[in-house]
Amino acid sequence: MPKRRTLRLLLFSLAAAALVLSIRFGFADALETQYAWPASARAAAPGPAAAVPKAPQPEAAPLQPKPIVLSQRVTEYHISVVLEPDDTLTGQQTVTWKNPGRQAVTDLYFHLYPNAFSPGSTFLKESGGKLRSDKMEPGAYGSMELSSLTTEQGETLLPRLHYVQPDDGNKQDRTLATLRLPEAVKPGGSVTLKMSFKVKLPRVFARMGTAGDFVMAGQWFPKVAVYETIGMRGRTAEGWNLHQYHGNSEFYSDFGIYSVRIDVPETYTVAATGFQTKPAAVSKGRKIYQYYADDVHDFGWAASPHFVYYEDSLSAPGIPGVRIRLYLDPLHKDLRDRYMHAAKSSLTKLAAWYGEYPYSTLSVVIPPADGNGAGGMEYPTLVTGAAAKDASPGYDLERTVVHEIAHQYWYGMVASNEFEEAWLDEGFTSYSEDKLMSAIYGVSPNTPVEASYLTAPEPLYRYSWHYGSHDGYADNVYLRAKLVLTALERQVGDKTMNKIMRAYFQKYRFKHPSTGEFQKVVESVTKAKWDDFFAAYVYRGEMADFSIESIDSHKNDQGGYRTLILLKRNGGSPQAVTLLFGYADGSTVRKRWDGTQTHVQLQLDSASPLTYAAVDPGVAVVLDNRRYNNFLKAEVPSKDRVKWTAGIAQALESFFSTFAW
Repeated sequence: MPKRRTLRLLLFSLAAAALVLSIRFGFADALETQYAWPASARAAAPGPAAAVPKAPQPEAAPLQPKPIVLSQRVTEYHISVVLEPDDTLTGQQTVTWKNPGRQAVTDLYFHLYPNAFSPGSTFLKESGGKLRSDKMEPGAYGSMELSSLTTEQGETLLPRLHYVQPDDGNKQDRTLATLRLPEAVKPGGSVTLKMSFKVKLPRVFARMGTAGDFVMAGQWFPKVAVYETIGMRGRTAEGWNLHQYHGNSEFYSDFGIYSVRIDVPETYTVAATGFQTKPAAVSKGRKIYQYYADDVHDFGWAASPHFVYYEDSLSAPGIPGVRIRLYLDPLHKDLRDRYMHAAKSSLTKLAAWYGEYPYSTLSVVIPPADGNGAGGMEYPTLVTGAAAKDASPGYDLERTVVHEIAHQYWYGMVASNEFEEAWLDEGFTSYSEDKLMSAIYGVSPNTPVEASYLTAPEPLYRYSWHYGSHDGYADNVYLRAKLVLTALERQVGDKTMNKIMRAYFQKYRFKHPSTGEFQKVVESVTKAKWDDFFAAYVYRGEMADFSIESIDSHKNDQGGYRTLILLKRNGGSPQAVTLLFGYADGSTVRKRWDGTQTHVQLQLDSASPLTYAAVDPGVAVVLDNRRYNNFLKAEVPSKDRVKWTAGIAQALESFFSTFAW
């Protein structure tokens, strides 16, 4: 989910920078990271004209499965679910799990995510009932109960089921359950279980629930945990990857097949992962949808009697043929061109940059204004945009859609472990989001201001719930992570970075890669070692910090000036930087420092006195978040000081001009 940026951040950051600079230079008078869309331009989407969507249709036309197998298909789900009048889901599920390992497996584990919304859960304790700008209403709890659990032969296993809390020992948390199987599952073998369950949907919050008659069903069924084999994500011994549902964490599951029957009131329209295999059947005031999806690792759906539906097709290089489906809130029914343009343009770019989008559908759901908790979320072949609160929204409309569609690659197909390495999901998506917004809409990020916001960096390779707060989690796995990728791009160049990202996607699509495996791809493409870079920015959580520590200038015996300048690299990995020296006669000199040492002293001899020194004047070091120490004036004789005032003011003006779009 995208992290919102605000105008207040920009104003605060620039004001703080100006204040510190004025103090450091000794004169105060020398002196919308928000992606705004002018009101006059909001009526139509910018960029290339998109094809006009087809007229609204009552239902999506059915499709048929493709015979191509893209993943291991470890799991297979057959689910029938009914949306009841009291905002509950009653379901029956037959799930088959195939043992991908080399050892017999005696126990099976399930994620029961709706129990995160029950009193005492770890999720509610850690989040405080808040996520982004949404807050859980008092008493608006959710839950999941299993009413039956049997083998294919009908043997009940429900008495064997018990809840486990491997992360924090919280006995009130019921988001992870296990049972001992009647017989061990041999390597390559499988087990099939049948179960009935009931979900009490909470008031929409944190990706699932209801808002009036709008329903968001995310993480709504008992889901088998991931069994990791030797070598997978660097494992030396196979076994289950087990975590509870935490305040910061999202999800992790295996690829498989889903066949899902969804029963809703007759007036409702359903949007879901995958595609309909036959037209919806209407009987006795109810409507029944049948959906199918393969080579996906999750299944989400939404329903509402108010959706305004549009559909159009897309074919492009890397996109054999996709139906783009919009399920809009009525407030945004006239914005279909903007939504369709964002969806088509971003999917086309992603396919060209990284590789084929192999699915036949992509659905975009826009929740109502009071359903904000369901907005900005990704599911395989289905995304939710920001809630429809404004009839004429700015670029947040496009930015949210673009971000979530980028998740179809970084999460949907390259399925990272969001419990343990969330940056591989959110950071890669945020990086791609910036690329897409720049390529499609001409909107580029202001990385110096974004870096200045990161005052409490933490390691990227970290369990999601180990961050100090939700803000700390978001600042690092979204913002700092994408800046780390941008910093890598600055060092290797655009073309090489494109090769890295494409190679990573191609190698690990329909797999579960790790941070170490991404580093190996970087090293394979660049033919160089990146241990220092990953150690500093990924594993230690550092930022870069180049500074001019001191300047000592005095006249020499020949009537000129000798100046000693102390440079420091206070954090981050070695990196070459540009140095700029300004003199009282108006001349400037540029030099290059390789940045391999933590500090170095330079000696400069000149006819004119040095007035100031600057490191990285072009703001090329993306991760430097302390730019106030990048400039320092020289101490020069009083009779020469008047000469440098205009020059340093001009240098500052040039510096601040880099913050403009």
